Amino acid sequence: MSQSPVDASKTAAWAKLRAHADGFKPDLRGWFAEDDKRVRRMTFEAADLHVDLSKALITPEISTTLLELADEVGLAERRDAMFCGERINVTENRAVLHTALRAPADATVMVDGKNIVTDVHAALQHMYSFATEVRSGEWKGVTGRRVRTVVNIGIGGSDLGPLMAYEALAPYRHGDLEVRFISNIDPTDAALKLADLDPATTLFIVSSKTFTTLETLTNARLCRAWLLDNLRARRTFHGTDEEAVARHFVAVSTALDKVKEFGIDPANAFGFWDWVGGRYSVDSTIGTSLAIAIGHDRFAEFLGGMHLMDEHFRTTPIERNVPALMGLLNVWYRNFLDAGTHAVLPYAQLLHRFPAYLQQLTMESNGKSVRWDGSPVSSATGEVFWGEPGTNGQHAFYQLLHQGTSIVPADFIGFANPAYPLTDGDTDVHELFLANFLAQTQALAFGKTKAEVRAEGTPEPIVTARVFPGNRPTTSIMAPALTPSVLGQLIALYEHITFTQGTIWGIDSFDQWGVELGKQLAQQIVPALGDDEEALDEQDASTQALIDYYHQHRVQ
Repeated sequence: MSQSPVDASKTAAWAKLRAHADGFKPDLRGWFAEDDKRVRRMTFEAADLHVDLSKALITPEISTTLLELADEVGLAERRDAMFCGERINVTENRAVLHTALRAPADATVMVDGKNIVTDVHAALQHMYSFATEVRSGEWKGVTGRRVRTVVNIGIGGSDLGPLMAYEALAPYRHGDLEVRFISNIDPTDAALKLADLDPATTLFIVSSKTFTTLETLTNARLCRAWLLDNLRARRTFHGTDEEAVARHFVAVSTALDKVKEFGIDPANAFGFWDWVGGRYSVDSTIGTSLAIAIGHDRFAEFLGGMHLMDEHFRTTPIERNVPALMGLLNVWYRNFLDAGTHAVLPYAQLLHRFPAYLQQLTMESNGKSVRWDGSPVSSATGEVFWGEPGTNGQHAFYQLLHQGTSIVPADFIGFANPAYPLTDGDTDVHELFLANFLAQTQALAFGKTKAEVRAEGTPEPIVTARVFPGNRPTTSIMAPALTPSVLGQLIALYEHITFTQGTIWGIDSFDQWGVELGKQLAQQIVPALGDDEEALDEQDASTQALIDYYHQHRVQ
């Protein structure tokens, strides 16, 4: 794989796209009226996902040119390099093989002369065995009582993925177990999550690859102190601290020495590898809390769904390849229609954390201003991803989507079968919900003209206020139901969309150096918040003033 990316902005396809964009006037009403095959031509199946791109702001000519762009930058070749284990994460000299985490046991993925799938499935079996012990009650706390609450301590990819999936798969959870998540270093997070728990029935999972993450280790120490203090206070335990920690803490980490130093038995540490980025790790042992919640079989279905989408992306020609097509669409919107944000709108309450999960996946991956060879990017990159579930969003920000001055591409996600079917009298509430899904995509696409507003008898002075311009782009993604497999498919879909965009822009989507500087500076500022005058003097004037405000108002 070449270390120098093709500069997409210098390609013939890019020039053609720029020509298409100059004076571009989308006309979804006209395009639908003139082309009765548009929906059929622009609707695709990927595993269990039914994806309708017909309301996208593209013509057949633009679609063809986007495919030419993919060819000119070598999208298929870079995709193949990723799946084969080439070190495409060049700034960290690592392979990118989250796809190997969900490969079947008989698959072969070679890295440095070794089939890593063997190691992956050994780690999964270790995790599954432990999850089964906890779920069955075989694993007991230090006082002999079974676990009732699992607390996952992590941040970033060690929190967002497991939390999102735990919420999304609520119907599949173990009925007698609850999982909670502590991530923020704000002590309020730990305090509230621990407030009503019984230490004798609480198990902590500390998720940190290096076992050095500031937030995670700080919260882990807070939780260890809480456990020991409360066991003593309740007089239900008279053993050693080491015995208590060993039965109430496990780790997801590869730093076994640090795990042991903390007091966790290294036998209860679940490892993963440097070719797994944090935001791509929910399908690794980072998902231990999820495996405990939903069990071996359902977690395997979750991985199976991811693998189905991986295979679709790996083997399907680009012109029918759903993640590639959606990624190319996003490039069109970002680079040629100046769309700086992208909404993800799940019409499923269980997916209420999915937009937040995608924020890390997409923005940490593609929020870059240099290419993978270190040269500056030659176009805009990345988008701000955001969203809220269902009709909640309709009563918050859809006004801007419909009548604002910015184009916001939006992905609508819905399901034919609800997780909890309920009726309001004779009304199927899920059908009412889906009617909103369909109505919003229809209104965004086709709008309402002045003539239509006037035909409703609207007074002339307020006609323009009630016009909907339409031509607001949406993608509709539907599936039969939100199962573990379908959730896995959705996650992998957006992983490969992100990969596609990063390839077009020539950036390394798998490092995250931008998160490091703030962490380093925070360590320097901590002494200044105390009594270290020398450390305070080293800060800029604004920071010094803010620290001074803190000192004046902090109640000791």
